[in-house]
Amino acid sequence: MNKKLLCAALLGGLSVAQVASAQEFDDRWYLTGSAGFNFQDSKRGTKDTPFVALGVGKFLNPNWSLDGELNYQNPDNDDNQNLNWSQYGISFDVRRHFLAEGRNWNPYVLMGLGYQRHEEEFDNFPSPNSPGERKGGDVAGKLGVGIQSNLGRIGVRTELAYRIDADNDSIGAFNNDDFPQDDGADWFGDILASVGIVIPLGPPPVAAVPAPVAPACADLDDDGDGVNNCDDKCPGSQAG
Repeated sequence: MNKKLLCAALLGGLSVAQVASAQEFDDRWYLTGSAGFNFQDSKRGTKDTPFVALGVGKFLNPNWSLDGELNYQNPDNDDNQNLNWSQYGISFDVRRHFLAEGRNWNPYVLMGLGYQRHEEEFDNFPSPNSPGERKGGDVAGKLGVGIQSNLGRIGVRTELAYRIDADNDSIGAFNNDDFPQDDGADWFGDILASVGIVIPLGPPPVAAVPAPVAPACADLDDDGDGVNNCDDKCPGSQAG
């Protein structure tokens, strides 16, 4: 009898532990929005510029999250600001969050991989088709660090990242007038500093209430004769 109760208690404890483990992090999908400044690689021949980003993400477990993010920036050309130079792309970023109990903010590191598109106008004089235009896209990688805090309904995220863009044919980066000629660079590196918000979707998760533990036989006296059920040799006797 006691062994059966012990097994039941152990199974109940395991089920409660599983419920607690499942509820120890917020696994809702969330939306992100951020704005910041893009410090352009000096070799591009473009000026530093603001940028914006929108994304969606989800925590895979308490320490790891995955985001998909769209970005856009429109830097000015160093030589002629009337010439358009725009960049936009998508990145899939994995973040490793370092949590501490009782702390409302937590640092993280990130790694990302994506695709960066560029549209560049350039002076094509004396051709009648001036300005010329170059369009293309390349693989882009990202490494960075940040801090994310939880303010209840909305979280705040600050981040500093280094983005490697595999674009190696920028006209603005050519260093003489005899183009098209490769400038020798195989990629450009931009620094991204931003502040953003994290908005969870849907109601917050509610921790399951564990079922009450059944009382042991030693605490029960079904027939009311003053002898607990474990020791009662006459479980059907009259009360008293």
